[in-house]
Amino acid sequence: MTGSVSECVDLRVGRVIAITPSQAIVLLERRDATGTRDPTMTLEMGTLVKLHSRVSTVYGMITGLRVPLPSLEPSEKDLRLVELELVGEIRGADDTGFFRRGVSAYPALDEPVYLASGTDLAKVYARPNAATAQVGTIHQDTIVPAYILTDELLGKHFSIVGTTGSGKSCVVATILNAVIERNPNAHVMLLDPHNEYSSAFKELAANLSPGDGLYLPYWLFNFEELVEIVIGPNRDPEQVKILGEAVLAGKQSYFLKVGLDKFGTVDTPTPYRMSDALRFLDAAMGSLNRPDSVTAYQAVKGRILSLQSDARYGFVFGSRLSLRDELSDILAQLFRIPVNGKPITILDLSGVPSEVLNVVVSVLCRLAFDFAMWSETPVPITIICEEAHRYAPRDKELGFEAAKRALFRIAKEGRKYGVSLCVVSQRPSDLAPGLLSECNTMFAFRMTSHEDQDIVRSAVPEASHGLMNFLPALRNGEAIAVGEGVAMPMRICFSPLPEDRRPKSATASFTSAWSKDSDGSQIEQTVERWRRGMRYGPG
Repeated sequence: MTGSVSECVDLRVGRVIAITPSQAIVLLERRDATGTRDPTMTLEMGTLVKLHSRVSTVYGMITGLRVPLPSLEPSEKDLRLVELELVGEIRGADDTGFFRRGVSAYPALDEPVYLASGTDLAKVYARPNAATAQVGTIHQDTIVPAYILTDELLGKHFSIVGTTGSGKSCVVATILNAVIERNPNAHVMLLDPHNEYSSAFKELAANLSPGDGLYLPYWLFNFEELVEIVIGPNRDPEQVKILGEAVLAGKQSYFLKVGLDKFGTVDTPTPYRMSDALRFLDAAMGSLNRPDSVTAYQAVKGRILSLQSDARYGFVFGSRLSLRDELSDILAQLFRIPVNGKPITILDLSGVPSEVLNVVVSVLCRLAFDFAMWSETPVPITIICEEAHRYAPRDKELGFEAAKRALFRIAKEGRKYGVSLCVVSQRPSDLAPGLLSECNTMFAFRMTSHEDQDIVRSAVPEASHGLMNFLPALRNGEAIAVGEGVAMPMRICFSPLPEDRRPKSATASFTSAWSKDSDGSQIEQTVERWRRGMRYGPG
């Protein structure tokens, strides 16, 4: 289609035979006025056409082509129908105005329909008079750039969904690079469960991982999160009560030592020594009158000691030379305040034990929201939530409810405080109901599952449903973009990233790996990392 669209000016293709508030049916005319050209040959799914109303030029996108009563052999007598989705208009008879989404005046029956020219495309997809970033081109004409509206996209949340291998990770990198190029003092926190993104941003990002810069001390966790780690999902009420008493005792002991008398509640993120909590447990066990109650105390103490000795939990229970209040330093590191040339924090969660991954996500999202809420001057923060279905699953028996609540709290209230969310998932049907609907912009990549397609359709405006029919046929790196973060619904061909800037999310090449034998040293290195509980580093 490249080139052919730009050359066509007011090429008549048919006339309106039916109209609804969001759609129109067009009867194709076999030849144009000169009888020398077949305009139907220029039409395909997704093509933009234009119609005239009494006060505006209305634009529609082709979402269906059909011959309702076909002859056995192709014939000019066959009726050819086109289904249009009305997307917007330019007010004024001379087409000198600006394109606006929505239709205020509708074309009449028998109104001529024309193929949109290159000039029309330039007007419809023109760079809006707002903060924007170019992320690719439109599918209909690859010389017409596609823009995102930065404030609308980030301020009201957005989602990126599509099957594995369709290009989601590359588009996350494309969007962030485009935004940061124009906004170098951004604050982005990217949750990276598979260590894919470190190569995508290089000098723009600070990379944190367990054992390499990521430190989330136990006193930073609220009580529900600490219970999930120490006691686990099958919570014994007596053990929960004992742990709560131990935490309070630890906080009281520390604050008395430093000369303070108020420390808030069991949920307040204030420092305390876990050794003081353990001493409380020992003293409590020694004063018990009922020996059968000792078991619960021993279980809590044993679990805490086990976590302290587990290298995988070093970023939570690791000992420091001295206990001090590091909350300000931790927040500054996580949210890039000040930016210092690195507006992105990549949190490599691949080394976090799977059983507490959701707890860590809960802590990070809760800290972002609370920090924004208590800030007198908002510092806008965007959280990129890769594989969001892991943290906010549809199945109520899975996941960690506090993590779901933290994500939904940002989705529902974050806009007021300057915290935005990007939900990335290859299985929308596995996401907690309602999370996608809270995202006002969606980039939908190739999707073959009917269940996933239905979930996506339910989360987008009804006027964009026709575009969603393209989902199974999209190529890698192409997406249907709908919502407030784009000037109008469109099919985008995203700009490809250089090889050295692509996330490490490509499918492993079996044939390449199986073409040569290994010397076996990899096994020893893997076992060493396995036992140390660290995926990266020496060895």
